[in-house]
Amino acid sequence: MTETTPPPAAKPLVTKAGEKEYVFDLTSIAALDVGRGYTSATGKVVEGERMMCGLVRLKAGEVTERHSHPNEQWTYIIEGVMHAEVDGRTFVAGPGTVIYQPGGVVHGGHAGPDADVVFFTVKDTSHGLYGTRAEKKD
Repeated sequence: MTETTPPPAAKPLVTKAGEKEYVFDLTSIAALDVGRGYTSATGKVVEGERMMCGLVRLKAGEVTERHSHPNEQWTYIIEGVMHAEVDGRTFVAGPGTVIYQPGGVVHGGHAGPDADVVFFTVKDTSHGLYGTRAEKKD
């Protein structure tokens, strides 16, 4: 029997704030899939005790399928145009726009065809990062 070195521990999906850690450089944090099964968006996420925030990119023309999660979320558009839907209402959101997605409410959207959408988002941590894809409309 040969002795083997155990593999290194897997990195957490999100960067966790720890004791005495107050500043995070989002440019140096690895991007991750922020919506498994309902979007191709990727982002850099930092999680505290009760809130998480992320800098997210959705490529031009890409879709975030309608989904929901029990935790509420705020989304601030930095670059590009997001054609958003929240609770059946549609919006065109450009830079400087804040979108509120209440907990349990179906929402989604797509990036405009000409440019990626970059947004900063904040969500409470009560139910984690991922939501559940909604049934498709007929």
